[in-house]
Parts: sequence; structure tokens; C-alpha cells
Amino acid sequence: MTTVSQPTLFDIDEHEISYRPRPAKLFRPQRIIFAKGSVSTPQRQALAERICSAYPQAAVEEQLGTAHNKIDLGIADPLQLHYEGRRTLVLAEHKSALGRSDEEGNTCPNFWHFSPYGYCPYGCSYCYLAGTQGIRFSPTVKVFMNLDEILAQVDKQARKIGRPEAFYLGKLQDGMALDPLTGYSRVMIPFFADHPYARLRVLSKSADFENVLDLDHRGHTVLCWSLNPPEVRRDYEVVTPSIEDRIDAMRKCAIAGYPIRVMLMPIVPIPNWREAYGDLLEKLLTKVKVDRITLGGVCSYGPALNVTHEKLGEDNAIVKSLTIVNDGPDDGRTRYSHELRAELYAFMRDTIRRFQPELTVALCMESRAIAEEVGVAENIGKCICIL
Repeated sequence: MTTVSQPTLFDIDEHEISYRPRPAKLFRPQRIIFAKGSVSTPQRQALAERICSAYPQAAVEEQLGTAHNKIDLGIADPLQLHYEGRRTLVLAEHKSALGRSDEEGNTCPNFWHFSPYGYCPYGCSYCYLAGTQGIRFSPTVKVFMNLDEILAQVDKQARKIGRPEAFYLGKLQDGMALDPLTGYSRVMIPFFADHPYARLRVLSKSADFENVLDLDHRGHTVLCWSLNPPEVRRDYEVVTPSIEDRIDAMRKCAIAGYPIRVMLMPIVPIPNWREAYGDLLEKLLTKVKVDRITLGGVCSYGPALNVTHEKLGEDNAIVKSLTIVNDGPDDGRTRYSHELRAELYAFMRDTIRRFQPELTVALCMESRAIAEEVGVAENIGKCICIL
């Protein structure tokens, strides 16, 4: 049997004691809550204290008997609760941090994902996570302190599969937004680099990837970015790093040898969308060699869309473009019309091929009919989140 020199509990303990947290850009929590499991070992206690030292202005509270998803912020109004949650950092443990997506009714290939973090400090008004069951009651930003146990779950499942398999960090959180605070990438990337089967896929809007540039990743980690044009960022992704900074981070990581992938999702049909997305793709694809691009629009369930409506009102490109479609995918999500989606995707496909003709272009959680119409049916399942 192949053995793996993975980070041991001792290695992770040493990291938690020695790593010097620095504030995550664009995140300034007003309070930090120690929830269940956050300080249950000396190593977790040490890391918790260091995280608090990065935010000396934040009030620190103990709710050591409360699970991470049960923190009550004492606010009834859903929109105000959402805003308060993004100002609150919860340190906790997550005993079931490994999962597998279970999409039905669309072309998603489904994949393994894991959660050393919960939710996201960024301020995207279309966020689908805002309506998920685990977020609606307690929409706080979470760091799970039991990284050793989480990676042990990944290791166990990867060995059970017994062949190379991707594990995705970015489904239920931003994969790198809090990395300056935790330094978790400096444990995770070596773990995946040494593993015979487990491969890491990380999705983020962050521009701070300094922790990963000197690591020996052996090609087992693929770094993925979510991008939109500056006009979309200005109106719908207010609290996120600039597009220029994200592209610069991609360039640095590509130089360090990481495969780079991009998610254009949700594409937002602003009035000048052709010009805006054309300019974005030219800036990206003339500066960075990209391995794969996935395209998608807004596709959310009702609770998340309620938050979007509360934030934006009715007079905006997202709300005006959404409709409940009857021509698939048959998964219960609300999307743009079939015609608009096909038009958006075809333009992106043609623009991408003009700059990087061999680049793999796939659609996220779409119908086979759309993929065939756009001419990318051969790439169904070749998403950023899998091998």
C-alpha cells in the first residue's frame, strides 16, 4: 500500500502555535465569539489567542456550549442579521466538515468538498449562501479550529476511493479570504502535495495568496478565482478585492507553478455587458495562462433571492433578469431566461477562444440543452471544482 507523509497532529499543532496571524483584508470583525470546541486543546487556545491579537478592537465573547451554527446574534430582521453576521467572527469546531454535493436536474458532476471555514466576509449581494439552511439563522463568518480532524476525514475518504480525487474548498465559503488570519493553506497544500489520491481545488475572490507562493504543491493544488468586471464588482460585489489585484495574484501563483482556473459566475447582464466582459477577458487572458474557465449565471433558491431583493430592490440588472424558467434545468433554482443565458455564454465562449483557443470552457449547473446550443457539450463535467 502507498503511504503518505501527511501533516501529523504534531505538525498542525506546531503551525497553530507558531503561525503569526495577520488581519484578513476587507474583514474587520466587531466581535469574536469562542463557540463549542474553539479552545478545547492548548493548540486551539493558542491559535484563538493569536487570531484575537490580529483584531484587538474586537470584543471577545465566550459561548463555549454553543455550536457554530447555533450562535444567536439577537436580531430578528433578516437583512440586519445578515449584515451583523458579516461583522462577527466565530471560532468553533466542525465535526462533519466533509461532504459531497448532491445536485440533481442539471449537469453538475457532483464533487467532494470540505469546510475549514464557514460562510464569507465579502459583501456580494447575489450570494447563494445567504439562503442556505446553515446560514439563515446564524450568518456569521466562521473559522473551524479542528483542521487536523478535517484533513483526517479527507484522508480517510480519499483512501477509500483509492484513485486521484478532487476535494473542493469554496462551495460553502470563500476558500482563501481568511487564510492570512489562519495560515491554513500552509498546512493544507503540503498535505495534498504528499497525498497519493487527494487533490485540492480552491475557489476565492481573495487577492492575498502570499502564504502559498513558496510551497511545494507538486501540481496537486489548483487555484481558482471568481471574477466579474469592475462595473459588476462596483454594484454587486462591493466588499471584495479589486479585479486588478486578483489578476495580479493569479499571475504570481501561475509563476509559482500552480494551475489557474477561473469562474465567471454569476455573469450579470448589465447594460454594457458585452464591452465589460470583453475587456475583463482580454485583461485576464493576455496576462495569465488559464487552465479552465467555468461560466454560469445567477441560479439560487428563494431564501437567497429574498436577501438579494432586500439588498438591491427591483431596479437592477440581476433582479430584472431573473425568471422561473420552464425549459430547464429542472432543479428548482431561479435563473435568467434560456435565451439570455445562451447569449451570454456564447459571447464569453467566442471571446475566450479569441485569446486562448485551446482553453476548456464549461458551464456550471446548467442544462445539457444549453451546453449543446452554446457548443460546449463536450466539456460537460469539466468544471473548475474537479480533476
